[in-house]
Amino acid sequence: MNVIFFGTPSFSLPCLEALLQMPGVSVKAVVTQPDRPAGRGAELRGSPVKELAVARNIPVLQPVSLRKELDSFKAAADALGPFDVGVVIAFGQILPKAVLSLPRAGCVNVHASLLPRWRGAAPIQRAIQAGDAETGVCLMQMDEGLDTGAVFSRASVAISASDTAQTMHDSLAALGASLLERDLAAIVQGSLVAVPQEPSGITYASKVESSEGLLDWSSSAQLLARRVRALSPHPGCFTFLRGQRMKVLFASPRESAGTPQAQPGEVLSATGSAITVACGSGSLSITQLQLAGKRQMSAEEFLRGTAVSPGEILSGAPR
Repeated sequence: MNVIFFGTPSFSLPCLEALLQMPGVSVKAVVTQPDRPAGRGAELRGSPVKELAVARNIPVLQPVSLRKELDSFKAAADALGPFDVGVVIAFGQILPKAVLSLPRAGCVNVHASLLPRWRGAAPIQRAIQAGDAETGVCLMQMDEGLDTGAVFSRASVAISASDTAQTMHDSLAALGASLLERDLAAIVQGSLVAVPQEPSGITYASKVESSEGLLDWSSSAQLLARRVRALSPHPGCFTFLRGQRMKVLFASPRESAGTPQAQPGEVLSATGSAITVACGSGSLSITQLQLAGKRQMSAEEFLRGTAVSPGEILSGAPR
């Protein structure tokens, strides 16, 4: 089975690694995003997928835009093919119809949600933020729509109260690789038939913007806790302590605000392992944080070096 693989970030790696270990499978080419500036020196760096492909001597294609470079891309792909199937996971560009039809069996997408719920760019974050009890991975036959293709198979996993975007990222990346390893051969052989998505229950996972991280303390503690987990570690939720930006990496909701007179954003206690802050309803106990320019640390470690007093206000803007 000859495969052309489309992927870019670390989320794609377990699937590529699984393909490289599958008997009878040959990854003939990898398509990934162009090198980007990274680090303090802003030096160009290849994607995690490119790094793995280069290490395994797999030809790499890096179109800036598949649509604008369609002819040259097809010529380069044809020189490396033919392909039985395309496997796409977090590539970062829309695949035109001519690219989708390039492999004999079309392109299969590994999507990190239980379609049709959470089509789009940020399914992991939106599932946590919405308070979903579970999420999962689907193998989907790609078409020209946004995650609208028929689904070959799916696997689900529970979302716990301690899960963040990072922990779910890691769990779903591994789950997607297992599903791909189990079902790809049957998909290519035609023995596993894709089922159209249900027209009801469609939701869209819009791209996460960094501005969403600003904590509005007038919101409920439950909502804020889910937002913290959904945006941790990147781009991260934040507030301001004494005018200094403070990233909140993990926090848990509490049912009572502690005192009826407390205003949203007011520190109720700052001892032991948490900084507890009054919200619009309930309170939020911050246990993991990061000050601007500093490393991540527990609230307990932070409080050993910085005294925070009840009554102080965490604000939505620097003073």
